[in-house]
Amino acid sequence: MTRSELLKTAKPILFNTEMVRAILDGRKTVTRRVALSNKDLHEFHSERYPHGWWLRGRVYKDWDTLLPSMKRDEFKCRYRTGDILYVRETWRNTNNVYCYRADTAALEKSFSWEKHHDWRPSIHMPKEAARIFLRVTDVRVEMLQDCGNAQAKDEGFTCGSQFARLWNTTIKKSDLARYGWAANPWVWVIEFERLEVQE
Repeated sequence: MTRSELLKTAKPILFNTEMVRAILDGRKTVTRRVALSNKDLHEFHSERYPHGWWLRGRVYKDWDTLLPSMKRDEFKCRYRTGDILYVRETWRNTNNVYCYRADTAALEKSFSWEKHHDWRPSIHMPKEAARIFLRVTDVRVEMLQDCGNAQAKDEGFTCGSQFARLWNTTIKKSDLARYGWAANPWVWVIEFERLEVQE
């Protein structure tokens, strides 16, 4: 597909510079995003519901009964299988040319170079600056610590402990108790493939 065709329906997704490099290198094919804390959703076993689950004050008899409810309400993942995503990354515009921080690893070693090139955060990247497009191949929900070493590699890391450290840097300090690695929140696991784009 052409870039203009992809942009018509593509949804934005944010990645930090390290993760953009992992996507460009082909090392990252999955990402995790917070769904809700484990205080909002947890197992709830009783005589009536031996396989029950509790979701914000309501009890469901089993996981299969709970899941459709999660997909209907505010916990619904904004991304679905088949969606096209465009990556928002750290960027700047110089003389009407978009540049991306993920491409400047070598240059960043020069303090003087970095000092004179102000980068703009990924959240402010305009849609027309997009250069990386992804297709969602699967979406599921699981607890964050279910990410073992194999899945950590798909996240772009060599082991789970590296991924755990990175995860905590993406969470606000005030939210670490609810959504940090130790809190083990529920997350959406979004698998994707990178698309070849025709200009």
